[in-house]
Amino acid sequence: MIRKIVCGLGAAGASLFAATAAFAQDATAAATAAATEAAATATQAATTAAFTPTAEMVSKGDVAWMLVASALVLLMSVPALALFYGGLVRSKNMLSVLMQVLTIVCVAALVWFAWGYSMAFTSTGTPFPKIVGGLDKAFLAGVDVTTFAATFSNSVYLPEYVFVIFQMTFACITPALIVGAFAERVKFTPLIIFTVLWLTFAYFPIAHMVWYWAGPDFLHAAPDDSGLLWGWGALDFAGGTVVHINAGIAGLIGCLVIGPRVGFKSESMPPHSLVMTMIGASLLWIGWFGFNAGSGLEANAFGALAFINTFVATAAAGVTWAVIEQIVHKKPSLLGGASGVVTGLVAITPAAGFAHPGTAIILGAVATLVCFFFVTTVKNKLKYDDTLDVFGIHAVGGIVGAIGTGFVANPAWGGQGWIDYTAPVAKAGEFDLYTQVMTQIWAVGTTVVWTGVVSAVLFLGLKYTIGLRPSVEAEREGLDITEHGERAYNM
Repeated sequence: MIRKIVCGLGAAGASLFAATAAFAQDATAAATAAATEAAATATQAATTAAFTPTAEMVSKGDVAWMLVASALVLLMSVPALALFYGGLVRSKNMLSVLMQVLTIVCVAALVWFAWGYSMAFTSTGTPFPKIVGGLDKAFLAGVDVTTFAATFSNSVYLPEYVFVIFQMTFACITPALIVGAFAERVKFTPLIIFTVLWLTFAYFPIAHMVWYWAGPDFLHAAPDDSGLLWGWGALDFAGGTVVHINAGIAGLIGCLVIGPRVGFKSESMPPHSLVMTMIGASLLWIGWFGFNAGSGLEANAFGALAFINTFVATAAAGVTWAVIEQIVHKKPSLLGGASGVVTGLVAITPAAGFAHPGTAIILGAVATLVCFFFVTTVKNKLKYDDTLDVFGIHAVGGIVGAIGTGFVANPAWGGQGWIDYTAPVAKAGEFDLYTQVMTQIWAVGTTVVWTGVVSAVLFLGLKYTIGLRPSVEAEREGLDITEHGERAYNM
């Protein structure tokens, strides 16, 4: 009996010793792993602190593609948008629209160089780094051929000048979009003053809130170094909020403050050249490939994804508008077809790099149904004179696209989800459909309120100081002669 007890105690002691040894081994392994992880974290922090982009991290293919994309986006403004808008107005105002778009592009480019780039894409020297950047890079101070801008991949960079150029083209077209809402009834000089002020107080802050971030090699070490909406996790691949909602809401405010055209609802005001409009719409579609596919900042598969989504969503929207008109009016019109194409381009913009082509088609069709309702039923019911349907297509289409991005980005439906750039090496984040859609709605609401308030203040300020609108006699004669002293056509 004693022997059994002794043997049992011995066995228990042996088991306890083995367990203790195993525990000690596990503890040692855990300590080693913790030490390794801490060392890796310290190394990563040191690497980040000392990280400096170099020329070897720049691909000539990316540079070539981005310069081509920049030229394509400029094509969207002049000549595409100018011709699209110009064809839709009456012949006595054709030249004025061309001049407005051309001058806005020129002025916006200079403002972008002077302070716009710094306000949109820096976070230092400002009391509100989540809202707007500072002036550290005003007049491109510190930007030269040796400086670089981040892409969306670790250790992949562009020359900073390339990024400045590409984003400059966005700043050029956005205020030019606004003029279509109150075409044929605005004076030239106040419009240009409005452009400078609106870029400064509406466009640059929204661009900063949506698109500014530290870059994939730095954000994990500085997770708060981003714009407000970027930090929320709002997805906007190429400018649904920054460009289209921003411009569309400003256009609506402008047309309400300025008032309807002389003869609105009592005189026939058909487009003077749908041929010009067709040319403009076609060039817009071509240029939009640079607008959307270029927003990936690299010549890679995501650029191709944005390209095909821009193609098929636009095609679906054009067909949908024609089908609706066939059903409602029994005759599909060229004006409707062109409107559908632009609607599809607008709607797919925020989702271009996130959607599967199948869901991109659905998004383009849905946006067309909503925009058709706004430019026909809602506009007629509320009797606001949005001359070229800037609000009905750009704001409404942008809202549908921005919110729809929350759905089509869902990986369960073939979307790309979102990328967690706060990880040392960027990785896919966990996608939650409800949370993402709500984030998109908050981003849309923020954009609407911000640009709505800024635009109202600016338009009302100009209206009650130097005036926005020409006289009734000047408006009846046409802005070509009264504002610019020449005509688009001399016959």
